[in-house]
Amino acid sequence: MKSLIKPIDRRTFLKQVRGLACFAGASMLVPASLWAQNKMPDLAVVNGEIEPAVKKAVDMLGGMSRFVKNGSRVVIKPNMSFASGPERAANTHPLVVKTLAQLCRQAGAGRVLVLDNPLAPAEQCIENSGIGAACSAIEKDMAQTVSDPSRFREVEISGAKSLKQTDVMREVLNADVLIAAPQAKSHSGAGVSLSMKGMMGLISNRRVMHRLDLHESIVDLASLLTPDLVVVDASRVLSSGGPGGPGTVLTPKTIIASADMVAADAYTVSSFEWYGSRYSADQIKHIRMAHQRGLGRMDIDKLKIGRATV
Repeated sequence: MKSLIKPIDRRTFLKQVRGLACFAGASMLVPASLWAQNKMPDLAVVNGEIEPAVKKAVDMLGGMSRFVKNGSRVVIKPNMSFASGPERAANTHPLVVKTLAQLCRQAGAGRVLVLDNPLAPAEQCIENSGIGAACSAIEKDMAQTVSDPSRFREVEISGAKSLKQTDVMREVLNADVLIAAPQAKSHSGAGVSLSMKGMMGLISNRRVMHRLDLHESIVDLASLLTPDLVVVDASRVLSSGGPGGPGTVLTPKTIIASADMVAADAYTVSSFEWYGSRYSADQIKHIRMAHQRGLGRMDIDKLKIGRATV
């Protein structure tokens, strides 16, 4: 199988450096006061209006400067695949995306792109979701839908069990920072669509994953595309009828953030009703498998959770 990916790219190198720094006890990635007082939560859960809730959740994790450095190339991955407005809860709320982009800029990001490979016509997704207009207020063409094959590159997924290779957006492979900003919603095939499932919007051919073991393929892809930061939009929750709706829309006005994609998804699953019932995280196969593979933690009862209301 031909692979065009280099043995190690800049983003992988940076992640390894971060891991070594944390292992050595360095405090360069988080405010020293929080590190010293052991107040950094694994998960930040904030209730309130969207913009202040997003800012507070990121701040509780150490601020955007923990993730984004001066000159960083950032990709934000929201749900932007459907030609519907925020009230339907199929797409991430535009204020969530705009606020994250602004925080990245304030942290010194050299470039911020908001990317998705849509399921509906691209122009309608950009316009009807409201994300295009929200991001254009910061920079023209910041929000883009990507489907042109030339903008993808084939990569092999090391250690994959189902999805052995895929074509990934070049901008994502070249990014220093990947931020997942999923809409909390149900999914007819995967149970839920959150940060791990959302990575399917960064590849060219997602249909092949449905022909394989979908849950195992989601985990394979998440092992390659691992967000540095996850900010789940649970301001509205598409509790049934996902991923595109219409369906039952809950309005918990909640933002959930973590540097651990598995923990973020696990907490979101356990916090709301899905199809009129409650579920634990281990009942979602891809969350359970990701935990077992060491991609993150679903044992949220053992994690430090910071809570706030704004």
